[in-house]
Amino acid sequence: MTPATDPSSPQDVAVVLSGYGPVGRAYADLLRTRGEELARRHGVRLRLGAVRTGSAHCLPRPGEPLPPRAVWTPPVPLEQSLDRSGARVLVQALPSSPEVRRQAAEEAVLALRRGVHVVTAAKGHLLTHWRELGEAAQAGRGLIRISGATGAALPAGDLARTGVRGLGCVSVRACPNGTATFVLDRLAAGESLAEAVAGAQRRGIAEADPSADLSGADAATKVRLLAALLWGWEPSAVRVRTEPVDAHTAGAALAAAARGNRLRAVAGARADEPLLVRVGLEETVPGDPLHALAGPEKAVVYGCPEAGDITVSGGRSSPLGAALAMLKDTLDVTTAGRFGFG
Repeated sequence: MTPATDPSSPQDVAVVLSGYGPVGRAYADLLRTRGEELARRHGVRLRLGAVRTGSAHCLPRPGEPLPPRAVWTPPVPLEQSLDRSGARVLVQALPSSPEVRRQAAEEAVLALRRGVHVVTAAKGHLLTHWRELGEAAQAGRGLIRISGATGAALPAGDLARTGVRGLGCVSVRACPNGTATFVLDRLAAGESLAEAVAGAQRRGIAEADPSADLSGADAATKVRLLAALLWGWEPSAVRVRTEPVDAHTAGAALAAAARGNRLRAVAGARADEPLLVRVGLEETVPGDPLHALAGPEKAVVYGCPEAGDITVSGGRSSPLGAALAMLKDTLDVTTAGRFGFG
């Protein structure tokens, strides 16, 4: 048995965490509370080697909790964080905003070229720098994992990357945005759009600004990334056509419910329609996997004519869900190369 698989001698793996908002804090808490369990079960002892934000930097001492933010130091270049911590993984819990996109791309490219694996929940730089990230990973022999960007706790990215490989997948049909599904169901129950959105925000499902969720932009982004994993599409070249959930949608949601159906914001792509993603409001019927979704649940249906359609559904839409996805990806990149069933 090699040391990597011997639970009595787990690998010590330092992680640099970039971003310390709700998702970053949830990820840090998972490493702190589950570290010994992960070491026993997976042979990897993950620890925070450094935490980075736009205004501060922290190098925690091994085995000790993060110190209060008041004693963190000013930010330093990423190279210093990586060198001083000896990190093998850069975890990006950054917001998917235009302002942060360049920073996220530059950090990821630098890390990958140095042979440091990258796990990210940010979407923006994946859309604009996909090819550059792939080239950096090849140069540094690093791995990139993006589960947090394609469905939080829903393992849609894993299926697109490897799970349906060789099964002849020709289409993706998805409800990858939990806010849209929740709001449509509340509209069908008679609530106004404002009431439905407020309810989603109270439950921690919707962001303070839900415009990307309701416009279809977030769902389109996730399917663009899934299509890139499936068929090698260049995400920045994908054309997007969307139909929003807005004040005029309530009537359609009520009418669908009266017929025993459910209105869904469905994002789709097909291999025979290259570089096109559509997001539209679709009336789904019982028996359709997208009809069965409840509350903020998400689902992706991979159309495989010979193997049969393959559906993954569920997955928590929350900071914890995204953090769990990043933890899963961190274990994936740090345990790669094992033997047997590992």
